[in-house]
Amino acid sequence: MKKLIIALTASVAVLFGGVAQTAELRDNHPDTYVVQKGDTLWDISATFLTDPWLWPEIWHVNPKVENPHLIYPGDILKLVYIDGKPYIVKASDGTIKLRPEARVLSEGDAITTIPLSMIKPYLIDEMVVDPSVFETAPYVVDLEEERLISGGFGDRVYIRGLSAGSGSAYGLYRKGKEYRDPETDELLGVEARYLANGNISREGDPSTLTIKKSKLEVLKGDVALPRNENPLPPVYAPRAPETDVKAQIISVYDGVTQIGQYNVVTLNKGSRDGLEEGHVLSVYQRGKKIHDEIAAERGGDAEVTLPEEHAGTLMIFRTYDKVSLALIMNATRPIHLFDIARNPY
Repeated sequence: MKKLIIALTASVAVLFGGVAQTAELRDNHPDTYVVQKGDTLWDISATFLTDPWLWPEIWHVNPKVENPHLIYPGDILKLVYIDGKPYIVKASDGTIKLRPEARVLSEGDAITTIPLSMIKPYLIDEMVVDPSVFETAPYVVDLEEERLISGGFGDRVYIRGLSAGSGSAYGLYRKGKEYRDPETDELLGVEARYLANGNISREGDPSTLTIKKSKLEVLKGDVALPRNENPLPPVYAPRAPETDVKAQIISVYDGVTQIGQYNVVTLNKGSRDGLEEGHVLSVYQRGKKIHDEIAAERGGDAEVTLPEEHAGTLMIFRTYDKVSLALIMNATRPIHLFDIARNPY
């Protein structure tokens, strides 16, 4: 049976990329907290810490904790002092146990790091792919009954170039926006816009796919890509990157113009740049360029760029080679396209 101890000093220096970072308790932190249904590790951490992402990182480096997700609704967390240092420990029935027995982790019960409902579509449905995918992937050659569009439950579409067996799950996609680096104009990837999903009901060339769920209409020429409908729930260990990162927000899902908490954004850096799932970055508003009239009158440099301003925090939850998807965890001011994401602090 696994043992669980949840420990956090009030001021613990942890090295990230050679820079010591300190987890500080909030001035108004509670002494006791009862875990509620719907809580996330990030939310609970924010109850105790000024920088909530540092608490899961300390779990991550604590050899006593194999899985920080072994916390459930109804569990009691208490602030105690051991050898003069404050710790958060898990209590049972109000009695503190430094090494309580952990329950077996069951899907849907344990507290997650971030709200999975916000990112699930981007783990299963939405994708970023290489442009060549749309030139080589199986494609919709026709729709049943000579329709121009399809997408309703039970509709059938006919796909060429697919060799999967009966019952295989596929998603249907259309080429979306191109992602380009704002500075180099390098093509980083292409959005695969999710349309619908279904299962192969008849093998052959063409194969028949029966739609079971749709978001948008399906047209001839849309492509079919394999689909993992039941991925394992992701386990994230929030932490700072070990190397210096400077990324930019190059896209936001759902078409919003001002980006806020729980919006999903795309960054122009990916796994080739050292980014990993769980990495936490601070977001800064780009410094606005202004014309300094006084400097112009005095004959000086009249074009001035104002300093960047801290605007929020994001956590990367999915990486591709050249781009990453991130969830905005908090926003202290409006965030916009092409704002900067850097290492915390």
